Amino acid sequence: MDETLAADIDAICRLTGEFTLRSGQQATEYFDKYLFEADPQLLLRVAREMVRLLPDDTDLLGGLELGGVPIATMVSSLTGRPALFVRKKAKEYGTCKLAEGPDVAGRRVTLVEDVITTGGAVRDATNALREAGAIVEVVVCAIDRSPAGENPLADVGLEVRPVLTKAQLDSARSGS
Repeated sequence: MDETLAADIDAICRLTGEFTLRSGQQATEYFDKYLFEADPQLLLRVAREMVRLLPDDTDLLGGLELGGVPIATMVSSLTGRPALFVRKKAKEYGTCKLAEGPDVAGRRVTLVEDVITTGGAVRDATNALREAGAIVEVVVCAIDRSPAGENPLADVGLEVRPVLTKAQLDSARSGS
């Protein structure tokens, strides 16, 4: 385990200032997950930890648009497993695909996401990939921000395997 990963991600991604959140609420702190994904060394460290979490029988790595794509690409490079890029909604032109890459029918797809809080995008991708014939049972994520001890994706039978949790990031922040 990369012992300093939580502290390094927290130091780079936790911003202070005045921010408007998606909910419309105002906050003095914001976690910008794209800052770790844009840093090649930090992204590599996250991907290495994620490799350890992959089920052995994974056929395809399904990176979710947008944040899961760079992580899935890096994990693919480290493992030699093909990547699949999963859109939020199927494109309305050309191939009209939801998932770009190899055919998913009958294959075990491990989803790759950057941050999970409520799991909405992962839930939608899981349902769509299953409709296309994929076997989807696990999502690996860089950061699980859902409440401790809760699986926000239990309703779709998906196991969440995080590299880091919100508690670990908060602990790294406080130095305890």
